[in-house]
Amino acid sequence: MSANKPQTIDEYIAGFPKETQPVLEEIRKTIQKAAPEAEEIISYDMPTFTLGGSYLIYFAGWKKHVALYPVSGALLEELGEELSKYKGTKGSVHFPLDKPMPLDLITRIVKIRMRDEPVRSQSK
Repeated sequence: MSANKPQTIDEYIAGFPKETQPVLEEIRKTIQKAAPEAEEIISYDMPTFTLGGSYLIYFAGWKKHVALYPVSGALLEELGEELSKYKGTKGSVHFPLDKPMPLDLITRIVKIRMRDEPVRSQSK
């Protein structure tokens, strides 16, 4: 593991093989489009989107897949059948790099997270 941890999502994506970079950028743009007010940061060494100071969604590139976190009970309840087509862990879903990314599903995941993790207004 490199001693120079990425400080931005651009740096994170640049650290991957050339063939993986467009996939990660595609996921990034999908999340941006679904949650245009979300801010990008690196948290837990992963690209992270926050909304109103709360964590919304993370993604991470791996050797053979891209993982999306967190997968909540609400997501499983609503999208369980679709998510069951993919491997994952208790809190994540893994999309294989050798298949097209399910961008519509990723958009729905982000929108459900936004709905189920209400962000408090920070207006003064």
